[in-house]
Formats: sequence, structure tokens, C-alpha cells
Amino acid sequence: MSALTIEGLKEILNEAAGDDDSFKPGQDILDIPFLELGFDSLALLETVALIKRKHGVAIADDQMAYIETPRQLLDKVNGQIAA
Repeated sequence: MSALTIEGLKEILNEAAGDDDSFKPGQDILDIPFLELGFDSLALLETVALIKRKHGVAIADDQMAYIETPRQLLDKVNGQIAA
């Protein structure tokens, strides 16, 4: 399975939030906390569910408590894909 890219994650985040265009093309969101991006815990749970469905990577709810930015989420997902 191929790695999840930031663009792929943006698509998943938009889908989870029910929004078509939350992010501008090329916008750097890697190190912006999810809360500042407008994603609450419910939106992040939906994001994790979509990642599991699309990429086969499961992230436990308790692990999400320590994931605050898109970069951290990508690292977690891609680390599991590589394993």
C-alpha cells in the first residue's frame, strides 16, 4: 500500500468535515494543530474511520489523544503502512 500524502489527508479531512474546500491548494497545514484548523474530536474520529476504510490503517482512539497536527497523523499512518 502506498503512503498517505498531505494532499490525500486534506481530501480525507474535507470529507470528514463535510466540506468540499476547507484548504486552499498548496496551503501548508502540516504543523497547524487540528483545533486551529477547525477540527474537533468528532471530526477527527470520522477522519480516522475514513483512513481505516481507504488505507486499512487503524488508529486507536486513545492514540489520537497524542496526535495534534496533520504531520503527526501522517507519521502515524505511514509508519503503520511501512510496517
